[in-house]
Formats: sequence, structure tokens, C-alpha cells
Amino acid sequence: MARCHKFIPSPSTVHWGYFDGSLTSIGEVESGDTLIIETISGGPSDLPDDQSLEILPVHHDIHANCQRDGGGHILTGPISIKDAKPGDMLEVKIRDIELNFNWGFNRIRPLSGTLPEDFPRYHLTTIPLDTEKMTAALPWGTELQLNPFFGVMGTAPPREWGRQPSTIPRAFGGNLDIKLLTKGAKLFLPVFVEGGLFSVGDGHGCQGDGEANGTAIETGLRGNFEVFLHKNINLSMPRAETATHFISIGIDPSLDNAAKQALREMIQFICDNSNLSREEAYTLCSLAADMRVSQTVNIHKGIHLMMPKSALRG
Repeated sequence: MARCHKFIPSPSTVHWGYFDGSLTSIGEVESGDTLIIETISGGPSDLPDDQSLEILPVHHDIHANCQRDGGGHILTGPISIKDAKPGDMLEVKIRDIELNFNWGFNRIRPLSGTLPEDFPRYHLTTIPLDTEKMTAALPWGTELQLNPFFGVMGTAPPREWGRQPSTIPRAFGGNLDIKLLTKGAKLFLPVFVEGGLFSVGDGHGCQGDGEANGTAIETGLRGNFEVFLHKNINLSMPRAETATHFISIGIDPSLDNAAKQALREMIQFICDNSNLSREEAYTLCSLAADMRVSQTVNIHKGIHLMMPKSALRG
């Protein structure tokens, strides 16, 4: 029988700023189980002064009792999946996403973002969120519709890679910042260590493709996931799926190389799931697939290629 597990952020259930294949799991689940995972975002300097905005007590507890290492994301996890072994694949189905509190922030930092030479000074924007209307009130009067998703979802890297900063996406997933990974989407991740060690964080209220200044509306989220273990399916890179599209992912310091990787991954996916030749798959990508920039700000840049499912039918 599938079970439901809840994981709440605390000093003992988060790791701040990194992925590491040697971390101890905060709990074990089985394939087919449901996971309710809550997250928080932001360091001490990101918290709002406005008394009408809710700061969870655990936020202060984590700041006081957790060591930050490598990056800026407070990740809930890692969670072990029973019987997961290197060479397997983890399917993460995102059933629902809700706000965990009523504010978020956007931050410009020196030496960061897509235009660091144009914006050398630190700038923080606190953004109230309406949890009923699911909107964000920007200080100059604009109201944005929220589309919450987790910027960071990943398994643990191979142990021989050592500790990896959460800011840099890699083959284990992590800081993908793909806004399509919202309610109803699926993310497929390689398993590199026993148990897989799945972690989640970097809640985004909304984000434009590219995440131009380095941050979205950073906030806390509550995710409802189903996880499924697929044995002996050896992915080289994460991939994703929505109701309408198959999605391949490329990650590289060069945006050109990331585009090539995403395209090669989609060609391989098409060949594995149809009777098309490589030449025919390449042709289909040129005719039907859309190439989008996920983000340009995480040292390793991201491209995702979207293939309509209708193009692979028949």
C-alpha cells in the first residue's frame, strides 16, 4: 500500500547550499508513495521587516543552527527511496504546489545575474503574496499572477564528485530553474547513489525564462509529490514531461553547448521511443520542437527543448 509522508524544514531536516552523496537520509519512502515536502527560502538578510508578513519560527532556527556551505538554497532532504541503486531512474510527479507563507523576495547581487557589469550594487525587493488570489504585489503597482514551482529538485551526485554547490545544476538535477516544472509535470532524475537521496528547495512564486537578475520571486512552498522508481534505466541527464510536451535538458557553462546537449538528448529520446532514425529525429526537432532558455545565471546555463507529444503520435 502506498503511504503518505510529510517532511517539514528544521535544523535536522535541511541542508543549506549543497548536494552531497554522503549525506544521511531524513527518511525512507517506497516507490509509489506520496511526499508532502515543505520548504523555506532566504538567509537572514532576506527576511522582511513588514510585521504583516509571516516569518515562520523555523526560519530563524535554521539560520541559527545550520551551517551554510556552497550556495544559497535551503533544501529539505535528502529523502531515500527504498531499493534505489546507481543506474536506476527516479520519476517525480508534481501533484500540487502551494505557498508556505505570504511573502517572497527578489535580489540583485554584485557579480551575479546576466548583467553584473550594469548592476554592481546590492538591491533587495520584498514582495507580498496573496495566498488566496495567488498574486504578487510589486512595489511600483504591478500585480503578477503566481505560477509556483521549485527551482531546485535533485538527487545526490556521485560520491566521488564530493560536495556540490546547490547553485550549479548538473546531471543530478538541482538548480534547473525550469518554470514548466509546476503542478502536473513530471521530472525524471538519474540515481547515482544508493537510495537516490532526493532533495527539494528554492521555491519560486513566478519566474521568467532566463531568471535574468539571478533570482525569481524566492519564497517558501509546500509540494505534493509522488515518486516512482524505475530500475535499470540509466539517464545521462534529467528530463521532464508535461501534459502536452516531452522536455529534454541541457546544462553547460556555454549556452551553445547546453543547446547542443538538449538537442542530442531529445534525438536520443525520440529514437528510443519511436521507429524514427537519427536523421528523422533531428528533422522532427527542427520542424516541431521549441528550444527555450531555462536560465543564464547559475554558472552552468540551461536550455530545455520542448517536443509536442502530438508530433510523436502515429
